[in-house]
Amino acid sequence: MNQTKRWSYALTLVLIVIGYFLLTGLISSGAISRYQTTVMIFICINIILAVSLNITVGCLGQITIGHAGFMSVGAYAAALFAKSGIVAGLPGYIVALIIGGIVAGIIGVIIGIPALRLNGDYLAIITLAFGEIIRVLIEYFDFTGGAQGLRGIPRFNKFGVIYIIMVLCVAMMFSLMTSRHGRAILAIRDDEIASGASGINTTYYKTFAFTVSAIFAGVAGGIYAQNMGILGARQFDFNYSINILVMVVLGGMGSFTGSIISAIALTVLPEVLREFSDYRMIVYSLLLILTMIFRPTGLLGRKEFQISKLVEKFITKRGATNVK
Repeated sequence: MNQTKRWSYALTLVLIVIGYFLLTGLISSGAISRYQTTVMIFICINIILAVSLNITVGCLGQITIGHAGFMSVGAYAAALFAKSGIVAGLPGYIVALIIGGIVAGIIGVIIGIPALRLNGDYLAIITLAFGEIIRVLIEYFDFTGGAQGLRGIPRFNKFGVIYIIMVLCVAMMFSLMTSRHGRAILAIRDDEIASGASGINTTYYKTFAFTVSAIFAGVAGGIYAQNMGILGARQFDFNYSINILVMVVLGGMGSFTGSIISAIALTVLPEVLREFSDYRMIVYSLLLILTMIFRPTGLLGRKEFQISKLVEKFITKRGATNVK
């Protein structure tokens, strides 16, 4: 690892730590209200959802419209474990998230193996159907609460813990996509036929990317379930999947930092416009349309906002100053 990368990672870590202590300090002092804290928790959930969907849509190049289905599977799996009371407190919360991610990942494998034989619109239709099937099944079975919803879920809404989990999830996904496996997934996106001819197991890596995306959607669902304390199947409908997809497209398909920025913006914007209840969805839609007209590749396209570039400029300037 060269000096620039070391400085970049160190600076990123410092900014994350500063953000943690700044936000938790403002919450504990009362400067940030309970309502604003709830919005920040939803920002963390949407960041995990947007970045995880970007693995499939942006990095793999396959359009899926069933991400809310994986989120619902993880949410109900985590909620049912939390209600069982087998492990209480923070350890139980973490175990519930892991279980939610694992169950969603298993469903991802089951759905991904046959579905990923298709591409484009056909894959989108299948994943849309999957999301609707999951919703209907949740409303059918009694152990999920049926149409009345699942109640009595132990609540956990400590922002500091959720912030750390969000950072760890994004870091793991970014590390994966910059690894050898990530490069194989990106190669499939660019040219699947050439990738297969070069020796890349395209079926394996497409299923792998789909499953990883589902796992982290399940983790986000577990956070959501234990934050709300109550679940209903209609919370994870087609519209929710579209909202997550909009975050990915708006930020830039293939850009993790773009997904983070758009997740923050599209979570905060409806709340800011809540005072204009009669017109806020019109304004919200117009802003999205204008963005797509003037920036069709999204805010960052396939690029990432890299602190390393700022570090390189700083090191270059410092070196030039030393030479003088």
